[in-house]
Amino acid sequence: MAEQEKWKWQEPGTAWHGIGLYHITLTIPDRSPLLGRLEIPDNDPYRAVVRRTPLGNALVNTMLVIPRYHPELQVLHFCLMPDHLHFILYVRHTMPTGIGSVVRGFWQGAKKLGRAASAVLASGSSAVASSLIPNTIRVKGQGEAPLPLYEQTSRLEAFAAGLLGQMGADAYYALPPVFTEKPFIRPMGRNTQLPNTIRYIDLNPQRLATKRLKPGYFHVQRGIIIHGRSYDGVGNTMLLMAESFAPVHVRSVMVKDAEHGNAEPLRNYMNSCVLKARQGVVVVSPFISTQEKRVMQVLLGEQRPFIMLLDNGFRDFFKPSDALFDACASGRVLLLSPWPYDATKRHISRADCVALNHMAEEICNL
Repeated sequence: MAEQEKWKWQEPGTAWHGIGLYHITLTIPDRSPLLGRLEIPDNDPYRAVVRRTPLGNALVNTMLVIPRYHPELQVLHFCLMPDHLHFILYVRHTMPTGIGSVVRGFWQGAKKLGRAASAVLASGSSAVASSLIPNTIRVKGQGEAPLPLYEQTSRLEAFAAGLLGQMGADAYYALPPVFTEKPFIRPMGRNTQLPNTIRYIDLNPQRLATKRLKPGYFHVQRGIIIHGRSYDGVGNTMLLMAESFAPVHVRSVMVKDAEHGNAEPLRNYMNSCVLKARQGVVVVSPFISTQEKRVMQVLLGEQRPFIMLLDNGFRDFFKPSDALFDACASGRVLLLSPWPYDATKRHISRADCVALNHMAEEICNL
């Protein structure tokens, strides 16, 4: 079975009927902006908004009516983007069916809307398209005025409802459903992950706007050659032109000494890494250990530049998370990976750690 055909969140033998929180994402696989249009007033990403298309509005309506059929569910939060939809479902009571059945039903409704939109686009007739999904309406004495989005939505939903009978099953199911990949769902911890997920969802328009305004820092660059080794990268490649570099590699002997009461060597080493960065040295590391991550957090907080090596490559639509995103947007970070993206990779191996630390040393010898 192809990877995208699996219900990615379900482990064998689980049904997921119980109380919980779930983050669900439905994406248009080819990233066509059929659901909305990003607007960036005055080129200010903090003011970015997504104006929904009729298809986007209808998809949101399909999501919002889920509790009508499943009263034990509540839609807590959502954000519609031009090519995908995020939303959070709260299961308040034990469900008669698993969460997979609920999301499968939502997905079927989304595909129905996708086929309707495809039929409109495939008609090739602007008259058909404007009659089904008009943007404006003529108001007596006032000329053309915007048609309310709820009216656009209802016309598309009504068209979708009658499409199968009008076309026949063969022609109907030959239409592209737009949403060809099943939704991805991730269970969440109630206390810690909910506010972080809401923040992540809410920042989507701002971050897309930032990527549009600064494409050079977010475009995945392939085949960056360093010491004869090829890397893929995201971020500011000009950091490779720095005058001096230094690795951050906390040795296990330092950690063991600290565990046995002699913390001074470890503390001095971590402090020396930060001091070098303050002096203009670009530090390089995979930042794997807890102590190395602490150094990275200081660098991020002080807005110091650094190069980070990753054990997995970059998807075409890769987006750094949280503080790394802001650092990339400011040109302070370069992310590098010597390996292609592997969707099945979950944990870094010891061999990967050793290899990445060796590569950091290579880069520092530029």
